[in-house]
Amino acid sequence: MTNSEKKSEFWSVPASEMLQRLQTTDEGLKSSESTERLAKYGTNILKPKNRFNTIKILLSQFKSPITIILLFAAGLSSFLGDVTDTVIIVTIILISSMLGFWQEKGAADAFEKLLNTVRVKTTVLRDGKEKEIPIEEVVPGDIIILHAGDMIPADSLILESKELFVNESTLTGETYPVEKSTGVLKAETALAQRTNSLWMGTSVSSGSGKALVVSTGKGTEFGKISETLKQNIPETEFEKGVSRFGNFLVRVTVIMVTAIFVINIYLQRPLLDSFLFSLALAVGLTPQLLPAIIAVNLSHGAREMAQNKVIVKRLASIENLGSMDLLCTDKTGTITEGELKLHSFQNLKGDQSEKILLYATLNAYYQKGFENPIDRAILAEKKADVSQYENLDEVPYDFIRRRLSILVSKNGSSVMITKGAFPNVLEVCSVAETEPGKVVEISEVKGQIEQKFEEFSRKGLRTLGLAYKDMGQQKTIKKEQETGMTFLGFLAFYDPPKLDIAKTIDSMEKLGISLKIITGDNKFVAASISQEVGLESSRILTGSEIARMDKETLIKKVNDTDVFAEIEPDQKEHIIIAFKNCEKVVGYLGDGINDASALHAADVGISVDSAADVAKEAADIVLMEKSLNALVEGIKGGRKTFANTLKYVFMATSANFGNMFSMAGASLFLPFLPLLPTQVLLINLLTDFPEMTIATDSVDKELVENPRRWNVDFIRRFMIVFGITSSVFDYMTFGILLFIFPGMVEQFRTGWFIESVISASMIVLVIRSRRPFFKSKPGKYLLAATLFIVIVTLCFPLTPFATPFGFKPLPISIILLIGVIIGIYILTAEIVKRFFYKRVKL
Repeated sequence: MTNSEKKSEFWSVPASEMLQRLQTTDEGLKSSESTERLAKYGTNILKPKNRFNTIKILLSQFKSPITIILLFAAGLSSFLGDVTDTVIIVTIILISSMLGFWQEKGAADAFEKLLNTVRVKTTVLRDGKEKEIPIEEVVPGDIIILHAGDMIPADSLILESKELFVNESTLTGETYPVEKSTGVLKAETALAQRTNSLWMGTSVSSGSGKALVVSTGKGTEFGKISETLKQNIPETEFEKGVSRFGNFLVRVTVIMVTAIFVINIYLQRPLLDSFLFSLALAVGLTPQLLPAIIAVNLSHGAREMAQNKVIVKRLASIENLGSMDLLCTDKTGTITEGELKLHSFQNLKGDQSEKILLYATLNAYYQKGFENPIDRAILAEKKADVSQYENLDEVPYDFIRRRLSILVSKNGSSVMITKGAFPNVLEVCSVAETEPGKVVEISEVKGQIEQKFEEFSRKGLRTLGLAYKDMGQQKTIKKEQETGMTFLGFLAFYDPPKLDIAKTIDSMEKLGISLKIITGDNKFVAASISQEVGLESSRILTGSEIARMDKETLIKKVNDTDVFAEIEPDQKEHIIIAFKNCEKVVGYLGDGINDASALHAADVGISVDSAADVAKEAADIVLMEKSLNALVEGIKGGRKTFANTLKYVFMATSANFGNMFSMAGASLFLPFLPLLPTQVLLINLLTDFPEMTIATDSVDKELVENPRRWNVDFIRRFMIVFGITSSVFDYMTFGILLFIFPGMVEQFRTGWFIESVISASMIVLVIRSRRPFFKSKPGKYLLAATLFIVIVTLCFPLTPFATPFGFKPLPISIILLIGVIIGIYILTAEIVKRFFYKRVKL
């Protein structure tokens, strides 16, 4: 039987038979078997890691149409016998491409290492024991253990289930979770009706279960249709900006190159030289290293952010993090310490009750769902003895019922104990225990119960309800039996605000970021906590109020609200979308099962390493600790990265545009080409070198203080203003060189080469900052690279390489004169910069 036959239509095969087919047992695989199967079936990912990734990055350096045409032209030049020019052109292209490859490959490798720190894991049975492994190491035949919040790692057949509900919206589009159970179905059962099966890419909403892995990777249903779904992630604002900028450069390049080529042909200059010169202009105008510079900047930013315990899963999201002007977050663990403490366990009379503590401890101790701070706080008391009780059954917590029930027995008598959100527990109670052994109808004391709950809440205490029901000798329970219960009392928890939270919120406001709290807690608790941290507690909107609003009303209300309380899971996404409709760049920080949709909806989804799998998988950014301080540092890192990326764009476009504009104009009135194509390419290579260090450059404080976005109109103005400023001094150099070296073509080209490279390199130190260049300290690598290129440029005409490139040594007096021109140019650019930033806003 082939592998495909073993796995096909597994939902129609009994579990015992599938275990045999896959040569496994319900105790799971042995470690040695799993290793063999991993080698056989490959890693459990839809898009396997490309072993030729290095080659792909290398080849991508040559994908530019201009580079391809230039290589073709070099071949043509060789065919016509001009071997020297051919070798020079090919060598320069190779050096430039290898520099880009080296930068981009290093960035890709560094990013891959960072991603490995936030791998999503799953629990499997190996050697008969539960073990956590990365999802990509799951193999057919594995037995997986599932709880609420877990990602389904592969297509699987259910072996055991307990109130197991799975969110399959990523695969079927179905909004509501689907209940899953064991069984055998007909082979023709449609995908959405295969209730005994689990599918890769979906997630557990509630309950628990055990399942047999049947298919992994591309063999899964998700893998089969992934090419159809394409799973396209919307472009970030950063990516859109790069695209708009690229389109703008293409238009400028095409116009200039075509015009220069036509004019040179009209002036009866050699066809090949004119063609190569036009192509060289195109190369000079195009910031060829932009993809590599962006990759390096983002990767460098990601590494720096990782040092502050902020891991970037999607590099392009760094810009969105820096552009973010609104952060929505739950309060637990971000505003508060996140470590709940049991404050009191009171009955209706207001007395501490040992029975309440015992029942709460039993519920927390025996529940098998996901670990949570509430149960940890109850168990930390260690005052109740549960050894005399036997655990029988459980109805796991889910976000619809918002309560958890367990069934325990003592001396053959069973009792169901339920704890959960206060209103959800109260609604299933018909009587209340006012004191030990005495119960009354719930209607008689409901007002008193609700009043006491409000008193706890106004003190900022998170308060749960606790109830029980005698079940005789029953051994199992179902959620439908959560009715006619006895209300026992209150469990009040205190989660104090973080000591430095007020300072942190103030830091965010100074960065231009507003903070909004979205919590499922009631409005009284939310109001108390928001008051403690200095937020406007009067501006609270509840989930019930939102439920009565249409989309337009919600959009009008959200900006005037600081705290959203009693929020249902699906309402989080609606709030995020409403803010985005108000033209906010919205970040959402969430770590729960019910946060996935909001994380997807936000411009930048932020989670924590300890989050539920489904939340961590949905996030763009993962915090290694749940702290707003770490996030603040991450935001600063995002803004520094974006600032340095823009610096390269400003430098490359203005300097290149100025040089190309100068050469284009000079070629119209000079009786010879102002520079040979090989010389233009050499200038482009040398001026790119300092700019490759821009990722390590220091960033002025004011560039981090406010959110920023791409502005192609601003870039265009910057390019034109500083490009023309550069050209003025280029033409000044032309005049002087023509006057000093009349008819001496090689000396003219050498002088302009020196002026062009040094001025373009030095001007980087001016335009990298809005401040006067002497008040903004550049990064040490940028400064060193700039000085290195200046020295190389001055020495180059004296080397043996000068002759093939058509250069001749110049008198020291001419070099000094060129230095004076460059000095005046730098001072002029500084003055132009001051006026430019006064008139044009970014």
